[in-house]
Order: sequence, then structure tokens, then C-alpha cells
Amino acid sequence: MIMETIGEWIAPYVQLTKEETARRLETPPDPALGDAALPCFELARALRESPQSIAAKLAEAILHPMLECRAVGAYLNVALRRERIAMQWLEAVEAPAFRAPSSPRGQRVVIDMSSPNIAKPFGIGHLRSTVIGNALRHILTADGYDVVRVNHLGDWGTQFGKMIAAYRAWGDTEALRRRPLEASLELYVRFHEEAERDPRLEDEARAWFAKLERGDEEAAALWRFFVEASRKEFRRIYDRLGVAFEYELGESFYNDKMEAVVERLQAANILEESDGARVVRLDDASLPPCLIVKSDGSSIYATRDLATAFYRRETLGGDRLLYVVGAEQAVHFRQVFEVLKRLGCEWADACEHVPFGLMRVEGKKMSTRRGRVVKLEDVLGEAVERANAVIAEKNPNLPDRERTAEAVGVGAVVFGDLKHDREGAVDFRLEEAVRFDGETGPYVQYTHARIRTLLAKSEAVSAGSAAAKPSALATDEAWALLKLLTGYPAAVREAAARLAPSVVARYALDVAKAFNRFYHAERVLADDPAEAAAKLRLARAAADTLRDALALLGVQAPERM
Repeated sequence: MIMETIGEWIAPYVQLTKEETARRLETPPDPALGDAALPCFELARALRESPQSIAAKLAEAILHPMLECRAVGAYLNVALRRERIAMQWLEAVEAPAFRAPSSPRGQRVVIDMSSPNIAKPFGIGHLRSTVIGNALRHILTADGYDVVRVNHLGDWGTQFGKMIAAYRAWGDTEALRRRPLEASLELYVRFHEEAERDPRLEDEARAWFAKLERGDEEAAALWRFFVEASRKEFRRIYDRLGVAFEYELGESFYNDKMEAVVERLQAANILEESDGARVVRLDDASLPPCLIVKSDGSSIYATRDLATAFYRRETLGGDRLLYVVGAEQAVHFRQVFEVLKRLGCEWADACEHVPFGLMRVEGKKMSTRRGRVVKLEDVLGEAVERANAVIAEKNPNLPDRERTAEAVGVGAVVFGDLKHDREGAVDFRLEEAVRFDGETGPYVQYTHARIRTLLAKSEAVSAGSAAAKPSALATDEAWALLKLLTGYPAAVREAAARLAPSVVARYALDVAKAFNRFYHAERVLADDPAEAAAKLRLARAAADTLRDALALLGVQAPERM
């Protein structure tokens, strides 16, 4: 908003469009230098004059009632006249429409997210796909898209052959009924330990999966048990995270749709035989062959993902298909999207892998095969306990403390992930995530609650009060906070364009920090009613912005803490 406004006002003087002028503006390194700076180097090349001379001439020529301009070397520094514009901006950020979703774009985005594997505990390794996908849903919706979330459950594949073989060899039916996912993990881990000593177990697993694909009743009954028990456990985790899906479609949903994919590939004459298997060669795209049908006739991930893409495009009506899946699957998705292109699907370019980096816990990589799984439910539980302990110490009489602790503990884990760059690796440390100071979710939540408490203590000040004193918003701390609040729509647009929830998380942290600087530097409940009115309105706008930014991330904003 700031750069756009200044760009519009000085554009006639630099003989550029307001959009181009705004793009060239920079933020000065020191707020004392102004609100924006225009480097004059490019203008100098076009006008064949020194940048210093151009900056000086512009400083003299620009006579706008809202601006103060001065030349500093090769830069034109521009400062807004705070008292003249502050109330206009405050009224703008107070308006509900300022943070409301953008006008509908008429485009549907289908997001593939979460996708845990059946018969395995919901580990913290699945946190990233879940919360990144959920945040993208909120952010893209705010940017005007129609968004559909799909949970592509891992309920098919050779792993079920391994589970069936392990159950038949060592399974304890009662243990599976009492603790289905934990007992299933124990069987899965034991299978891999035993298979290292006896490789024939891998052949047995493949044979059982082949039976499952052919509809063998014993295999199907065990598979249904694993699926139903897992879905029930997963639902509890999603409820705690506040995550929902428009569709939960496991890999098995596409079993009857894969033959059509093979037929399309055959009709396009791009399917080849290779050592008994059937592949699409992608040598000219510098990719390994895309395996479509294995030598034993069973299906493979790529076939299923091709069927999935067609379903999401043709049945769900997706204009964009996003896959929030770990970066280690990059080659797989490049293969799938390349095959779609070779089938003549013009919409293949609208398919996008949204990769994320590996999550480690206390520096350790998780491994389901080795049994090194940190259950997300355990992490959430411990985070809530720690939050509860802090709240009990700081505010023991807080009403509904348990619910607040749940919101803070879960929010700490979610925010602790989303504040990081999506593609970077994350080393999750619970002790750091649950801190109430520093760059954490509880810090942002506490700042929001602090403002709500402040507002509750004050006398009611109407949002449109004419009594507010503009000079109260002209101090350095108040002005810095107000400027930051005007950037909310831009932060949402950037996060949507980059598919980067971290943009919103970092923005929320910046607003929280700016408010706390303002709060400590100023007496918000000033004796002068007009001064207090302005400051309280600014505080309320900050609280509303923090609430909405946290909501985009899937994090609650308690009113009291």
C-alpha cells in the first residue's frame, strides 16, 4: 500500500507508470531516511544525466501535499506527512473489507495434502504436508481461489503385502484391536528386521499384495481392518489440528481407474516393454523411464497418480492441481507431469509439486521401517501440557484454561513449522516452539491476547470516532506499526503467489514485534481522550490483523491468556 501510494504520487515527475515507479521504490535502511527511496541510476542512463543531479531536481520539483522529498546522493528519499495521512490509513485498515477475501478468480485449486499411510501411526513427519496444505487452502481462498483439499491416504501398495505377511507370521489379534496403529507399526518394523535375514519374506509380501489386488478375501479382510482403524485414529489428530478435507480418497479409490490410464498411454503409442514391465521413456526430458506396470502385472505409484490427476481435473474440476509432498519426490512428479504432457494434456502445466524440506526431531531423522517414529499426538499432548503449566503460573485464575492451553500448545507446533521456509529442512525442538517469547506462535498469540485485554480495560471507543488525534499516530513506533498493518493484503498475495505460508507467519511476527515496541514506548491509555482514542484504534487494528493472519495459518487466537 505504501509503495503503491507513493509510486502513484511521484510517477508524473519521473515519467513512468505508477506501477513501474512503485516497483523501483525501495525501503530505506533507516526509518529516519523516510518511508521510501527511489534509486536514480536507471533514470540516469535514460536521461544521460548523473543520478545525483536527477535526485536533486526531483526533490525540488515534487510538491505534493502528502510528501516530503529530499535528495541523498543518488537516491530520492520520500517521507509521508504522517499527521495528514495517518487517519486515512487507520480507517482503511479498520475496515472489514481490508482483510476480506479477494474477489473470486473463477479458478478451482485442488490441493493434495497430508496423505498419511494406513496402518502406521500419524508421525510428526506428516505434520508438514498437513499444516502447509491447510495454510495454503486458507491463503489461496483469501486470494480469491475456490480451494478443494484432498487427503490422498496411503491405503494401497506393497506395504500391505508386508503387513499381511507379518500378521500371519507374528500377529496378535487382541493387541491389534486394543492398539491398532502401535501394534501395526511393531509388525511393520519386525517384518523389515526379519527380511534383512530372510529376503524371501519380500517375495511373500509381493505375493500377498498381488492376492489383495485380485480380491483375495483373507487379504481384503485384513486390509479393511487396517484402513478403518487408521482412519479413526487419524480423525482425532485432524480434529486437534483444526484440519478438514473436502475429499478423503485413498490410493485404492483409483484401482478401477488405472486401466483407462494404460489404455490412454497405449492409444498415444508411448508405452513400451522393458524387462517384462511397461514404461514410458523420458530420456529426452533427462528423466528415468516412468514405470507404469510392473513385471508381475501389479500397479505402481505413477499409474495411480496419473489416474488421480485425470480424476481431479475431469471430475473435481481442478484448474490447478497442487501436490504438497516432500522434496524427495521431485523426480517422481516431474515424470508424472511429463507423461501428462505427452498425452496431450494442455493442463499439465497447471500441475505443480509443492515440495517441502525434511523434518528432523531434535536433530534426528525419523524412519518408520526402523521404528523411529515420533507420534504427532504425543508431541501435541506435551506441547499442551507445557502451555498449561505456563498459563497456570502466569494466570492461574484464567477461565477455560484447558481450552486456551490446547489452542496455545497446538498453535505452537503448527506455527513452529510454518514460520520456516517451506523448502528448507526443519529441526523441530518442542522446548523452543512452546516459548512465549521469541519467534514463536505463543508469542504472537500472547500479543493478540494482551491487546484484547488492554481493549477490555479501556473505555469503549467507537471505530469511527472523530475524537481520535492524528498526532498520536505520528510517533515513530505508532507510525511503524500503522505502516506494517497496511501491508496485510500484500503479504497474503505474496504468500499465495509463492505458495509460502512462511510469508504470513513472518508478517504476523513482525506485527507482534511492532505492537510490543509501540506498547512499551507509548502510554496507550493516555489521559488525553483523543490521544487514547487514536492509540486504542491502532491497537484494535493490530489485534484484528493478528487474529486474521493466525487464522490463515490454521492457528487459534485466544482472547485471554
